Amino acid sequence: MKTISDYTEYEFLNFVRKFIDVTATTEAEDIKNILEFKRLTEHPDGSDLIYYPREDREDSPEGVVQEVKEWRTENGKSGFKP
Repeated sequence: MKTISDYTEYEFLNFVRKFIDVTATTEAEDIKNILEFKRLTEHPDGSDLIYYPREDREDSPEGVVQEVKEWRTENGKSGFKP
């Protein structure tokens, strides 16, 4: 099973972009991807990072990735693959 450290930041950004273009995936794939996002990030806000971003954060895939990076660093968790 992959961890977030198996992804480069660019690869993870492309994964997050899948949530924006829902025409490219089925509902079953969307659910699978959301569960994988929550598992990989371990962030307490889970999918709310994507669908209900904080007002002080950029509402974009890049903003999601930045928030995940910052939270993981602040909480002593591993980051993306170089």
